[in-house]
Amino acid sequence: MFKKILIANRGEIAVRIIETCREMNITSLVIYSEPDRFSLAVGLADEAVCIGSQDLSDSYLNMEKIIDVAKKYNCEAIHPGYGFLSENSKFAFKCRESGVTFIGPTPELILLMGDKIRSRETIRNMGIPLIESTDISKMPDNNSSSGNTIENIINHSKHIPFPVMVKATAGGGGKGMRIVYKKEDLPSMIEAAKREAKSYFSNDVVYIEKYVENPRHIEFQVLGDNHGNFIHLYERECSLQRRHQKVIEETPSPALTPEVREKMGAAAVKIISTLKYTNAGTIEFLVDSDLNFYFLEMNTRIQVEHPVTEMVLGIDLIRQQILVAANQPMSYTQKDIKQRGHSIECRIYAEDPFHEFRPAPGKILNLKEPLGSGIRNDIGINNRDEVTTLFDPMISKLITWGENRELARLKMIKALKEYVIQGIDVGIPFLRHTLEHEAFISGKTFTSFFNNYKQEILDKVESEQKELHEFIPLIAAAIAAETAASDSCSTAGTTGEVAGEINKDNTWINLGSWRN
Repeated sequence: MFKKILIANRGEIAVRIIETCREMNITSLVIYSEPDRFSLAVGLADEAVCIGSQDLSDSYLNMEKIIDVAKKYNCEAIHPGYGFLSENSKFAFKCRESGVTFIGPTPELILLMGDKIRSRETIRNMGIPLIESTDISKMPDNNSSSGNTIENIINHSKHIPFPVMVKATAGGGGKGMRIVYKKEDLPSMIEAAKREAKSYFSNDVVYIEKYVENPRHIEFQVLGDNHGNFIHLYERECSLQRRHQKVIEETPSPALTPEVREKMGAAAVKIISTLKYTNAGTIEFLVDSDLNFYFLEMNTRIQVEHPVTEMVLGIDLIRQQILVAANQPMSYTQKDIKQRGHSIECRIYAEDPFHEFRPAPGKILNLKEPLGSGIRNDIGINNRDEVTTLFDPMISKLITWGENRELARLKMIKALKEYVIQGIDVGIPFLRHTLEHEAFISGKTFTSFFNNYKQEILDKVESEQKELHEFIPLIAAAIAAETAASDSCSTAGTTGEVAGEINKDNTWINLGSWRN
């Protein structure tokens, strides 16, 4: 087993990995950039090394620096978390060359499954259902910019009925994607998708696939090891999204029948066993209204929403990743995997739902996490931290567990009501009203959910705010000021700074979750 692991990430996922390392008696070393000097992860890790400035290319994306730190401080392995370099095959190759273990699949499989065109052809050859897409095999230089012209893409996609989805082959997180409903809009949408893909992924190759309207986005967690063991750990429903970014996830899916669940699980295992895939991964499917499922893509890393799987199975997925990377067999076989109860996750972002969920940075003036049985909060911030625009605005992942879906839902509503984050807008009331919406309660959680109900939910949030007595925000501000002052170093300068922040014009933003 490894004695020391370098964590090449930040925020809540870095904290999450540190916790498992402690339980496994493994020394954790976290790298950080200058803005993260006083972060929760830096404070919790056994060792912490500043790797560079706020510029990502100087810190979290600097492969050479990260590997140099790993070797200098005798780290035998690197855990990349998710995002940043977690699905970068070049980084995985560099780790291998340097003699440092990359906690994830082989670089060859990252390269294969990270390319949506090559991965789809690979999956097609396995007989797994796929959505109609660009006839890549007939395109000249199909996987390069020279052959991936707008004209070529359109010519080799004529068999696909509208609406269609233009997708970047190296994409993710909703980037490099465009939905197109009319033929005349296709050239401009392809051009826009290519431009965005080039900006985000340094790769402008795109393709077209049939756009399935009102589907469900359901993914299967998978694990493989170097000893011929390949299993799935059931599904997560991730259909509630805005701008193709997941917001609320749950397991089990409220839609799947036992028969469909078994078929999808078997398909997921067939994929990883055929690939001889090692470590954790996720097979993502689209499921239509008739419960037909289609392979979408594979994520070759741990997922943001992995805690809901852990809650219903009682399995530490980070621990399994580390075991597999250390060439040990995973701790479970397929027959050991039994779901119990239901789990829901809400992503808590520093964002403003009233303005298209744009990031809402600022200083956290008061933080109080919800407590109780079946409540888990994976968080990466401290009280009085400042949330900046330098990184992803996700603050934490709030997870609940209940004996059934309704109990998990009610527990999540309770937890959201008790979650206090003052100083910035975190959209907690929006999440709570989403969970209280009849469509969510009845399990009608299609990917179109927020397209259909976002304004209705926002109206309820706004109406709730207006019903508060005018003195409540003022009282809350006074309490926040007193709390912040007592938590400070008891200097006039610090107290003055807090008071100045609370007295800004927009009281609602500064009060954060007091609006609950």
